[in-house]
This record gives sequence, C-alpha cells and structure tokens, in this order.
Amino acid sequence: MKKTGLSIKTLKRSSVVAAFLLAVFLFLAVRIFLIQFLDFERYQKKVVDQLTTESPVRAARGEILDAAGRVLATNRTVYRISIYPSVIAKAQEGVANTIAAGLSSLLEGVSEEKVHEHISHKGELIRTVVKEADTATANAVLQFIGEHGFHDMIAVEAVSDRYYPYESLAAQVLGFTGSDGQGLYGLELQYNTVLAGVAGSYITARDSTGNQLPNNYEAYVPATDGGTLHTTIDAYVQSVLENQLEKTMIESGAANRVCGIVMNVNTGAILAMATAPTFDLNDPFTLNEYAEAELKALGLREGTEEYTKSKNALLLESWSNKAVTEIYMPGSTFKALTCSMVLEEGAVTDLEERFFCSGALAVADRLIHCHKVGGHGSLTFTEGLQNSCNPVMMTISARIGTTCFYQYVSSFGMLEKTGIDLPGEGNSIFHAESNFTELDLATASFGQNFKVSILQMITAISAIANGGELLTPYVVESITDADGNEVYRHETKVKRRVISEETANTIAEILEGGVSGEGGAKNAYVAGYRVAAKTGTSEKIGDDKSARIGSCVGFAPADDPEIAVIIVVDEPTCAVKYGSAVAAPYVGNVFEAVLPYLGVEPVYTEQERENLTVTVPDCTGYSVSKAEKTLSELGFSYQFVGEGDTVTAQLPAAGSKVLQEGASLVLTLGESKQSLEAAVPNVVGLTASAANQLLLNSGFNITIEGAKDYFKVDKTVSAQYPAAGTVLPLGTAITVYFPYDQKKE
Repeated sequence: MKKTGLSIKTLKRSSVVAAFLLAVFLFLAVRIFLIQFLDFERYQKKVVDQLTTESPVRAARGEILDAAGRVLATNRTVYRISIYPSVIAKAQEGVANTIAAGLSSLLEGVSEEKVHEHISHKGELIRTVVKEADTATANAVLQFIGEHGFHDMIAVEAVSDRYYPYESLAAQVLGFTGSDGQGLYGLELQYNTVLAGVAGSYITARDSTGNQLPNNYEAYVPATDGGTLHTTIDAYVQSVLENQLEKTMIESGAANRVCGIVMNVNTGAILAMATAPTFDLNDPFTLNEYAEAELKALGLREGTEEYTKSKNALLLESWSNKAVTEIYMPGSTFKALTCSMVLEEGAVTDLEERFFCSGALAVADRLIHCHKVGGHGSLTFTEGLQNSCNPVMMTISARIGTTCFYQYVSSFGMLEKTGIDLPGEGNSIFHAESNFTELDLATASFGQNFKVSILQMITAISAIANGGELLTPYVVESITDADGNEVYRHETKVKRRVISEETANTIAEILEGGVSGEGGAKNAYVAGYRVAAKTGTSEKIGDDKSARIGSCVGFAPADDPEIAVIIVVDEPTCAVKYGSAVAAPYVGNVFEAVLPYLGVEPVYTEQERENLTVTVPDCTGYSVSKAEKTLSELGFSYQFVGEGDTVTAQLPAAGSKVLQEGASLVLTLGESKQSLEAAVPNVVGLTASAANQLLLNSGFNITIEGAKDYFKVDKTVSAQYPAAGTVLPLGTAITVYFPYDQKKE
C-alpha cells in the first residue's frame, strides 16, 4: 500500500504563506499599537477635523494710550461695500445700470463709471467697491438693497479696522497694521503679540453628508482680547515737538528730513519722538504732500515699474523712525562728552586754565582747522566748550589718550544700542579700538569721522543731566490685560555710572552759561528758565561737500534737570546751515512750551521780567465795568471808542502776544464804527526798549518774533510788519523781528 504525505515542496510553500501571514499580522499589530498609543492624538485630530467645522473668532486688538490716558490707537467698525459681478451678469436687463446709479449716489467719491467697471468683471465672484464706509452710508446701502431686492448682488460687511484718532501724531513711533491686523511698524510691530491677543474659535459638528448636528455638538472657545499699552508719549509734548520740527523743516529747507526727541532725563521715558515730514496713520499708503511733490518732480509715468519703485521707496522713508534707525555725525554736540571725560579724569582741574586757538592745530601729519577760521585766540576751558573750539578739544583729549577716551565713548553708550523698546534701532559706526590712532582721537574729540544715532546722543547727554548715570530709554510704561489688570510695569534701568555728579553739574553749568551768555547755543535761550545746550554742525561724507547736518541738544532746568531735547536737521539748504540757526531756536521753543506744562515754574531775572510778553484777553461781550476790572488786574491800559454798555470789538485781537510793558487795548462800544488811526512809525534798527517806547507813544502795541534774548543791548530790530507809514487803528499789534545769532556753533 502506497503511503501518502505532504511533499517537501508543499511544506515550503505553506511555510512561506505562514511567514507572510505572520509578517502581515505583526505589521498590522505594530500599526494598531502605533495608532492606538503613539499616534492617537494625531489620528484623533484627523477624525475630529472630518467631523467638525472650526470658525475663528478674532480677538479685539488692544489700544495704545499716551501718558495721560489719551487714546492714540484703537479699533472702529467700518463697512466694506462689495458687489457680485457674476450674479449681476445673469440678472435681467437694466439691473446693472440701477446698481451703478444707486451706489454712485450713496458712496462718496465713487462714480457711476467706476461701479460699471467693477460690474464688468463678470468672471469674478466678488468685487470690493468701498473698503471703509461709515455706519450712515452702510445703512443707506442696506436700504437700497432692500428696496430693490439686491440681496444676492450687493454685500455690506462689518469689518473691525485700526483707527488712530490723532491721525499723524507720533506716526513713526506708533506704526500701523496691515489689512490682516498684523503690526507692521513701530509699537504696533514691537508689541504685536501683546496687542493682538489670542484668537478664539467656534466649533460645529456635522454628519457624513455635511449637515450640522444638533446644538449639543457645538463648542465655543472665546478669544482673549489684546492688552493695552500705556506709553510715556505725551500727546501735548508730542504736538509741540512736531510743530517745531515742521517749522524748522520749512524754514531751513531740509532736504533729508528732520527729527527730534524729548526725554525725561531721570527715568529715560520718551515724552515725544518725531520725524518730519510725517504721514497719516489712517491712510499710510498715501504719500505725504512733500513726498508726492518729490515723486511728481521725477516725471515718471504712473503705473510703470520705475514709478512704483520710486513711490514705495518714498513710502518706506516716510514710515521710518529717523531718530531711532538712522545714524549721523554728531559734530560739536559731542564736545560736551569730551569735556566730561577730561574733567572726570582730572586732566583739567582749573576751569579758568587758558588755551590758545590760532585757527588750526597740527596733529600727527595733519593740520586740523577750527570752525573759526581766524581762531579764537586765548580762551579758558569753559570758553572753549561754550565757543566750541576744536583746538581746545584736541588738546584736552590728547591728555587722556586714545585708550581712556575710547573707554568713555563706550561707557557713554556710543558703541551699543540703547535697548529702547522700538524696532529697527540703528547702531553706531566707530573706529575699531585696535586701530584708534592719535589722529582719530583728535577728530573724534569734536564729533567728526564717526556716526551715532540721535537716540544714542540724547541718552548720553541725559547722563550728564541726571548726574552721571546712563539709562535705558523706553516708550511703554505699563501693560494691562483686557480686564484692566496690570501685567507689566517698567522699572528705570541704570546701565552704569559714567561720570560723577560733580563733573555732571560742572558741565551743566558751563553749557547753561553758553546759552544765557554769548555761547554758540544762545539761540536756545528761554526767559525764566536756565537752559543748558550745545549745538553742532557736521559735514556729510559724500559727493556733495556742501551737505551739512545742523543739530542742538539741551536739557532744562540746568540746575535741576527734568527733560532733554534734541533736534537734528539733515541737509539744510538755507543760507545759514549751522545748528545754532537751524536747530537751537526750535529746541528753545520746545522748552518754552513744555516746561510750564510739566509744572516747572519760571524764575525771571529783573531784566527778563521787564521784557515779558502777555496774552491779550478776550473782552468782547463784556460790560464796561467788567472790561475795566479785567484789564486793570492784568496790568493793561485801555481806552474806549464809541458809545454803549458792551464791548463789541477790540485791538489787539484776543490771543495776541504783546510786550507787557505799556500794553494797551482799544475797546469799541456798541455799534460804533469810529476808530482812531495813526501811521506806523519806523522801528527798524532800534533796540527792543526803544522800539517799544516809540510804538507805545504812537498808540500801538508790539509783538516780538525771532531771538528770545532781544532785550540785550546789541539786539536791534531787523524788520517790522506792517511797514512804516501804514495807517492802522490804534492798539494794533506791530510785529518786530530780531535776528537769531548766526555763529557757527
């Protein structure tokens, strides 16, 4: 009988199949293990994603406030008006014309032709006609839609929009957001995470056919609104600075913008920071009038690549914060630091030590000139700083040597960023320490051949003002969350002590003497306040050898400093390009407006008190007795013209600033048209007191423009308005002009 059994071939085949099945089983087991334990969350998310729809809930962006709580940046609801061209194209004849006519009549600045142009894009689902319409306009469009049944052809969508109530105020500091709400520049960029908050979501479950499941399958994750920035910027101080920057920009003809900073010297808080010309934060992609004129002057055809490139470059320039991002040669303002170094090191111990300036000084193989071609002659250390003498600076800096000088440059913060909480801060360009030669020391001693930022310069000067400590400047004082809870507060950061309090006080006293006396910074003088200041004029390295940068930096009150101010004018094109002419007067104007606002009381000398100006009160509508009482209390003399019981007009007009000495008003009573007139006398060439006396004797008042130290004996009237011989009503304020000093430094 023949035996039966499995052949070897069959066994082999069975083994292969078994091994294969085992491998598949093991693979599936491993995959199940990985899915169940290691990749569980990932696959669970995929299942949830397939079963749910998640709609984002946008967080409200936080506000930005000034130091007094004024809103600088907030949110507002605007309405986007759109049309559906593809739907309109399928509508009956005449609908397109009705829509075009209706929308053009309701939307400001939108013509009927423009609406037709949008409608003509028949292949597009939706076209935006107006991005930002107000509530009244949106309601009018909704009414129009309802009346004609255009619900599927016109859309009105509420959109949250970033809004800046002061428009261009502090534009480069605040920055702005993009269409998606993302911060693009300034504080909006620096603190974007804080301001943006955290988006929420609305999750809805759905079945396999995509239909929404009952409400118990819904979930809502609320958004966390952004925090609020409480800044150190003061809207009033900011507006004062911006007004002065615009004034000097126009009067100096600055070709490369101007900028300035106001800083609290004791804390590092930035009260104001600006660049002119500025731009509208609510419309940042539109060029300001100066940039628009510059673009037009290029003669490029709109729409070309070159035109677009030039426009974008001008936009980027207007957005940039020049005071933080750009660097410049500080020129003679740096001499205050040089003198601080040598006093601190004891290289000069007697402020009356005398030096001689012949107009130049030989250093190494170079003859380096003073800004005063003929030289200053013999002068003291104090006079050397006040008169900005280059040879004096070179002589005293040589006493401490290259190594010590370099260490002080570093200690004053000139080799590092200040650390301000703003984006894009620029850093200095200074000589390498290993290559810092005797010749480099000589030129650096008076602020040439290196560059620093405007922010670095005012921070260093503030170290002198506050008694010798270098601080970190900052813009955000505190942050509160959406519930008003404070989550951050700035603490004053002292980087290091640079000089002693004694040295700082000595330099402050010298700088103040240069303003109140005959120094280069005398145009920064303010009656009633002791201002310490230093001017500077530096050359710009390049093809144009005539290009200059005029600047002035100062602090006040000199004996108990509160604030420092710096103004830098880049490439003035006026006749006198020195910092003493294009920057110092405007620094003085900032101090004059800001110090009283900050509660710093003026202390007048007898001479200053005699030459005070006063603001004319508004007496219109007053009874005779009330007018008499008001004017007598203010020290005005007065006379009435006409008959009646009520003042109906006055000269000078309310708000006019006139010299207090002898100020007189002419008040008109009732409906009288009677007026007393006289010819304006010629006061050009007279001193302030003589001009005032002549005008008062002729029945007129006097208003002073120009140099604030006009009462000094060497100051005479350079011009007047109206001109001599003009017949005017008595009491009119005649404006007389005193020229600013035009010393180089």
